[in-house]
Amino acid sequence: MTDLFTSANLSANTPANDDKAIIAQMRQLITALKRHNHAYYVLDNPTITDGEYDSLRAKLIELENDFPTLKQSDSPTDNVGDTPLPFFTQITHDLPMLSLGNVFNADDMANFIRRVNDRLDSKNQNPEFEMELKLDGLAVSLKYINGVFSQAVTRGDGRVGEDITHNVRTIRNLPLVLDDCRDIKLLEVRGEVLMPKAGFLKLNNESQKRGEKTFANPRNASAGSLRQLNPAIAKARPLAFYGYSINQGLPDDITTQSGAMSFLQSQGFDVSPFKVVANLQDIDDFYQATIAGRDDLPFEIDGMVVKVNLLALQDDLGFLSREPRWATAYKFPATTATTRLLDVEWQVGRTGQLTPVGKLDPVNVGGVTVSNVTLHNFGEIGRLGVMIGDIVSIHRAGDVIPKVSGVMSDLRDDNMRAIHLPTACPVCDSPVVLPDGEALARCTGGLVCTAQAQEALIHFVSRKAMDIDGLGSQWLIKFFDMGLIKTVADIYRLADKVEVLQNLEGLGEKSVANMLSAINKSKATTLPRFIFALGIRGVGESTALNLAEHFGELDKLQSASVDELLKVMDIGEITAKNIHEFFRAEHNMAVVDDLVALGVHWQAVIKDTGNAPLDGQTWVVTGTLGAMGRDEAKAHLQALGAKVSGSVSAKTSVLLAGERAGSKLDKANELGVRVVGEDEFMALLAEHGQV
Repeated sequence: MTDLFTSANLSANTPANDDKAIIAQMRQLITALKRHNHAYYVLDNPTITDGEYDSLRAKLIELENDFPTLKQSDSPTDNVGDTPLPFFTQITHDLPMLSLGNVFNADDMANFIRRVNDRLDSKNQNPEFEMELKLDGLAVSLKYINGVFSQAVTRGDGRVGEDITHNVRTIRNLPLVLDDCRDIKLLEVRGEVLMPKAGFLKLNNESQKRGEKTFANPRNASAGSLRQLNPAIAKARPLAFYGYSINQGLPDDITTQSGAMSFLQSQGFDVSPFKVVANLQDIDDFYQATIAGRDDLPFEIDGMVVKVNLLALQDDLGFLSREPRWATAYKFPATTATTRLLDVEWQVGRTGQLTPVGKLDPVNVGGVTVSNVTLHNFGEIGRLGVMIGDIVSIHRAGDVIPKVSGVMSDLRDDNMRAIHLPTACPVCDSPVVLPDGEALARCTGGLVCTAQAQEALIHFVSRKAMDIDGLGSQWLIKFFDMGLIKTVADIYRLADKVEVLQNLEGLGEKSVANMLSAINKSKATTLPRFIFALGIRGVGESTALNLAEHFGELDKLQSASVDELLKVMDIGEITAKNIHEFFRAEHNMAVVDDLVALGVHWQAVIKDTGNAPLDGQTWVVTGTLGAMGRDEAKAHLQALGAKVSGSVSAKTSVLLAGERAGSKLDKANELGVRVVGEDEFMALLAEHGQV
């Protein structure tokens, strides 16, 4: 956990032993946590994610542990939930509904097990544990009098909750009568009311069609449904109850948590999947397996709950002020966390665009330690309102590049610094321009700028450009630094420097031969690939293809006016000007001429496709094809006269859908676009001699 508010991270102008400064940090966190508690528990409208909340709370706990004498009397680390709503009847729990402590990794879990063993006598060491899924719903306590459902109460502040009996009674999977419990005077069952994913999506879709407010997540939808004065609203919502404990009335012959869960199942309750485990390895195996299958579950979960299985040992271990010593929540790696933005550095891309990169106090997000984060552009900095020194929310999902998703401006102090756009390029010192109304700043140095020159080289050899396999960015930059390569044309002169290359560490005779073979092979390319490889600002793959098809020859493209360029499909004024300026720059034309002189060539583009079988049709390719890659499929379609687009629209003639086709297939079906599979596509190619 990142130490943002410990004495080591106080302002450089504040002595580490300044009690006032430490208390001020505590007060900031307490105020923020109370506000978020109220939004979450009372208003059912959380303003931050669970991961962000856990991160803030952990920082307050760290401060309180480091400076226990300064702990504030109103600290929310001693409380559960928040004040109950005033318009529901208030019910005092017979036994407090406590929260759970959290662990976030195997080391934390090992420490939890150690603490359990430290409090048990020698004969009870290394007890077995019961594990359950941590359901993401609203915790409630249910009471059954002689087997008949009589009351439902929310957690509230842990001691006093809200009577929501009239709403819970409408939940379809809740047993209202327990025939086998007629002789149990009072049975108290605790669990979660939640909304399954499918029901949540349906509810939001229907609400959106009616122009009504939609819910942020299933947990909000569940809580909002139960906090209605009209039970008809709750009845209409797809709610479900899952039990996780029996706190009063458990039959004497049941001695374990797993036994209690089985008893609940026998009485008709749904329960979370559970498993009895013997050690840390078993815990981690079940935890990892659950993460792997998490997306397939019908409901949302945010971790596992690990409990000492033997109920007698639970009694021996007891409770802390807000949580049991015998149970903990093993949280999944958060996709969002909070940390401090320490500084901003500016990187220069191949087109000269300046990208701000935030330098972070390292934080674990989604199981990965993140110390750098993209801020995209200067416009995004303004939109976020972020400053150096801010506590920021970092979001990371899967393999997505981490980004700043929010700024906690209420935690600011006097040490924040505004982020300013550089007036000169940090690499070449050329002027930086930011056109009025635009968010993207750019270095004007062009190929004079080392950063742009290097990025241009990397782009030129990439798979969708000249596709020079074996000549990666590491070698390109090394060759550039050695002076072996200055422009992209010099790549084709490396064949004259075999001896120099073979003497480099990491490059042997065979490696050099393979590299030079790939370079030579790349000379035979296509005009769209060549145009794309030039790295003209705003010219991606599809634009390069449109340019090649429209002009047919490089000479005609080079001499085209802005007005002529504007006639090309999907090209706007900015891109047209960029293309025009590129081919008017003498150093660019010198490199293009050099490439052609060194043997780079392509087949002529046949513009007249009037007799082609797919003339006038626009195709879109999606999913995975077994016989070929999508680029090859596009090339076949273009050879048959079709235009290939990247998105489905009303103008799309046919969608070629391979395996795992996603949103494009849905869009095609919605618009009534014809869809063909790979078999039909291959038959079409065979019919016209393409395979």
